[in-house]
Amino acid sequence: MFKEVLEPWYTLLKDEFESEYFRDLLQFIELESKQYIIYPPRNEIFNALNKCNFDRLKVVIIGQDPYHGAGQANGLAFSVSDGIKHPPSLINIFKEISNDLGCEIPLSGNLERWAKQGVLLLNATLTVRAGTPGSHQNKGWEIFTNAVIKTLSAQKQELVFILWGAFAQKMEILIDSDKHLVLKSAHPSPFSANRGFFGNKHFSQTNRFLSERGKSEIIW
Repeated sequence: MFKEVLEPWYTLLKDEFESEYFRDLLQFIELESKQYIIYPPRNEIFNALNKCNFDRLKVVIIGQDPYHGAGQANGLAFSVSDGIKHPPSLINIFKEISNDLGCEIPLSGNLERWAKQGVLLLNATLTVRAGTPGSHQNKGWEIFTNAVIKTLSAQKQELVFILWGAFAQKMEILIDSDKHLVLKSAHPSPFSANRGFFGNKHFSQTNRFLSERGKSEIIW
């Protein structure tokens, strides 16, 4: 399965793919997929990496778990496939973008358009059992995605890391804040969006940081 990861991501993360924990993780997923429906589809599990060109990478947004409803998860954090109803957190993300930048709320919740511009939409856990949120946590994915974040912090310069909610903010220790901009706020979930997500202006702050460094802004 990991051989579906495109270069240069595969080479950058080769030690992880060849590790014992990752082999155990793959065995777990194989067993799960024989008994349950797993999201996202197998060919989309590594979309966060494959849809974002390493050389163009500018922004990292960290999520927690893939959506567990039918047809929702597409391998990109907070994103859903075309034609799927926007989940509540994504609705709030679009509301904040609209308030921050004056953009219209898009019809599609597919965030592949962000990925193509250099936004890595990385969930800490890359798979989930249908209808069972958190079912693939603590099986090895978090070790892998932590390694992704540490690798990016070490090898890249002047990225924007966006950490929404307490879970994502635990990742801050993996990031060199002297080299990168770290933006933190409450999570866009309806349970917490009014406690600091709305009004965080992370999207305009990101674009200002990029523009000041001669990089193209993200068309959110």
